[in-house]
Amino acid sequence: MATREVLALLMQRLAALDIDEDDQANAELILAEALNNVSEHAYRGGSGPVELVVDISRAGVDCLVCDRGQAMPYGKAPDPALPVIDPPDIMPEGGFGWHIIRCLSTDLHYIRSEGWNRLSFRVPFGGFD
Repeated sequence: MATREVLALLMQRLAALDIDEDDQANAELILAEALNNVSEHAYRGGSGPVELVVDISRAGVDCLVCDRGQAMPYGKAPDPALPVIDPPDIMPEGGFGWHIIRCLSTDLHYIRSEGWNRLSFRVPFGGFD
């Protein structure tokens, strides 16, 4: 529920700044993926603290997502192979999240420090309307 509230607030702020709708959609998608990954993987469906810092500038949305959940495998942000798609019937349920994050964001960094996961990234804008 908190993820939905944060995303709704972000979308309100971006709309108030007349940010292009495609840029708004990209920011919402990337932040949703990152926050859902915290819930599903770092906290394994449980709960725990999440700190979020969002800075909106002419360049884009800079995000810092911090949590105290499980560290990312091998101490780095995942870069998995794309899931196999067996058209036309079988579309995998998941496995695209990190590809979406990596394709639509820049300056992606992850570090585990003092028991905290810290993921930062920028969702770049094409420009203000």
